Amino acid sequence: MPAANGAFGFLGGKPARVLTVLLLAQLAGVFAVSRKELVPLARPLDQFPAVLGDWAMVEDAAVEKDVMDVLRADDVLSRTYADPVKQRGASLFIAYFKSQRAGQAPHSPKNCLPGSGWMPSESGVLAIPIAGQAEPIRVNRYVVAKGEDQSVVLYWYQSRNRTIASEYRAKLYLVADAIRYNRTDTALVRVVVPVNRDETAPATDTATAFVQAFFTPLRQYLPR
Repeated sequence: MPAANGAFGFLGGKPARVLTVLLLAQLAGVFAVSRKELVPLARPLDQFPAVLGDWAMVEDAAVEKDVMDVLRADDVLSRTYADPVKQRGASLFIAYFKSQRAGQAPHSPKNCLPGSGWMPSESGVLAIPIAGQAEPIRVNRYVVAKGEDQSVVLYWYQSRNRTIASEYRAKLYLVADAIRYNRTDTALVRVVVPVNRDETAPATDTATAFVQAFFTPLRQYLPR
């Protein structure tokens, strides 16, 4: 038994995971060559509610053309919401991709934020209970800083009724859905809340409450 562990222990390592993704991606490509991809219908994100419980939209920001040219998303939402009673606010960004087969794919905030000058100081995964769901969703949580400014960032990938934090798992599900359902649509969902007085816990609580307010309505706008 020890010899077997030594021989196959490498299967749990990062190189093996990367190789697995590459092999599965090749398999998906071969499988999908002869058939046209199923692109599910999605409701336009500009119809997303302006009022979400105690939260109301205060800004609907247009995404600059040069950003859209790099992002290559099929639909985008970029808004700021506020809860005036509790005097708190949060920014919501959603990028939806109908297909990932032509090189279109979400840009991970893990890479984009440092590229914009925001450097992470904390990172982890946060479980958020959602009303009506048996299990909480799991999302990425980052604390990022740029000069004296700090923000809490929550983000995840949402596709075919799944909420995925891990980029690695998102790739595996991409391949599985391409093979089984002939679809590769996905969305990146990101929430940003500024940190006041270096207190990250209240910002995390605000971001969590905001996610709980919009998560169920969002499922009506992204394909299941």
